[in-house]
Amino acid sequence: MPDQPLTTENYPLAETSPERVTGHRGKSLDELTLEAVLAGDVGMEDLRITPNALLQQAQIARSAGRAALARNFERAAEMTRVPQDTIMEIYELLRPGRTRSIESLQNTAQRLRREFNAPLLAQLVEEAASAYEKRGLFRNRY
Repeated sequence: MPDQPLTTENYPLAETSPERVTGHRGKSLDELTLEAVLAGDVGMEDLRITPNALLQQAQIARSAGRAALARNFERAAEMTRVPQDTIMEIYELLRPGRTRSIESLQNTAQRLRREFNAPLLAQLVEEAASAYEKRGLFRNRY
């Protein structure tokens, strides 16, 4: 049943519930064939991980008692909405000694919420900002 929460019984999805696995353009696993690739009917967009696939993995991880892993999958699902250059910009900001103020990270968190509907990623950046402030990491080290 597609609406039932996933559990470890559903893992791996491609084998236990292949009907639940689709790409960004809705192609099923059966449609991802070498012939379809050679015909130009399958592209990179069809092969990328989808937010739904990541959220499904989060459900399975949570059912296995792996809450931290589930949160990572949920954040990863949000990351699929964030452009690659923005992810690299945030990665650079999160490196200790690269950001000079807590406001910079707080503004980044607000941007994640506002522009990309990414509250879990925003929360992670805010937690980093708080930890960096406590540890004195907002100084120019490089």
